[in-house]
Amino acid sequence: MAQSSVTLFGIVDAGVTYAKTSGGDSVYGLTNSGNATSRLGFRGVEDLGGGLKAGFWLEGAIQNDSGTGAGGGAAGPGFEFKRRSTVSLMGNFGEVRLGRELTAAYNTVSAYDVFGQVGIGQHFGFGVNGSPFRVSNMVSYYTPGMSGFKAGINYGFGETAGDSSFGRYIGGSVGYDNGPLSVGLGLEQQNDPSAAFDKEQSLGLGASYNFGVVKLAGLVRQQRNTPVGGGDKWKMNSASLGVTAPVGAAGEVRAAYNYYDVKSVDGKAHQLSLGYVHNLSKRTALYGTYAFLKNQKSETFSVSANGLGIATPAGGKNQNALTVGIRHAF
Repeated sequence: MAQSSVTLFGIVDAGVTYAKTSGGDSVYGLTNSGNATSRLGFRGVEDLGGGLKAGFWLEGAIQNDSGTGAGGGAAGPGFEFKRRSTVSLMGNFGEVRLGRELTAAYNTVSAYDVFGQVGIGQHFGFGVNGSPFRVSNMVSYYTPGMSGFKAGINYGFGETAGDSSFGRYIGGSVGYDNGPLSVGLGLEQQNDPSAAFDKEQSLGLGASYNFGVVKLAGLVRQQRNTPVGGGDKWKMNSASLGVTAPVGAAGEVRAAYNYYDVKSVDGKAHQLSLGYVHNLSKRTALYGTYAFLKNQKSETFSVSANGLGIATPAGGKNQNALTVGIRHAF
C-alpha cells in the first residue's frame, strides 16, 4: 500500500463439469480454472535510476470451489506463493530473477496450446513422470527482445549436502515473435525427478501464425526418462495442432487435436477439443469446452478438471467431458 507501483491482481474462474468414461461411472460438479487458472498475487517494480529496476512477484493458486490454496505445487489447504515467488533486477541487459517460477522451457512451448494449459481441452503432454512446470531454488536470466528474438535460461539448485547434482535442474528456451509469426524451442534436464528415475530430459518445439481470420498453432514434444539402475528409457512423444478464430467483436472459437504416445505402452491416445469464449467485458468472460479422448489398446490417458476427481479409464476406454463456466479477472 505504501508503494504506488505495487499491484494486487488475480483471477477467479469457476465452472460446472460433466465427465463420462466408457464402461465406467459419470461424475459432475463444480470445477476451477477451466479458462484461466484461479490465482491471487502481488507484484511491483521500483525504478532505481539509470535504466535499472528492481521487481518482485508473489502469486499463489486458489481453489475457489472450496476456498483452499492448492495448486501450482501447493497441496493446500493453506495459501502459498507457489505459483511464483521471485525477486529480480531489470535493465537494458534483460532480467535476472531468483526464486520459484515456471521454467522457460515449459513457458515457451506450452504457449502454443490454444487452450492455454487449462481445463479439459488442454494438451496433457507436460508434467508427466517428473517433468517440471515450476522449479524452486532457481536462478534465471531472460534476454531483452532483439529484433523479435528472445531467450531464457534457468538453473535450479538441488541443495543436497554431499551431492550437488541431486535434484538439479537446467533448462532454457529461445523464441522468435515478429508480426504474425511466432516460434519457440525449449529443452531441459531434471535430475532425480522421482524415486523411479535418475534423469528426465525433454525437447519441445512450437509455432503459430496469425492469418487474421484464424490463428494456427502447433507443438511437438519428446520426453525421455532414465530409470534408476539403468535399463530402457521411458519415452513419450506428444503433439498438438490447434486453431482459434474471432467470432464477432466479443467471441472466440478454439479447437485442437492432441496426440500422445507412451512407447512402453501398447497403443496411443487421441484427443479432440472444442471451445468457445464470450467476453462480457475486458475482465469477465463466459466459456464452454467439450473434449473427447480416445485411448487405443492399453493406453489410459484421462482428461483433467481442476477440483473434480475424474477416474482414470481402463486401457482402451474413451472419455467425454463438458465444462461451462465464468472467468473474472481483477
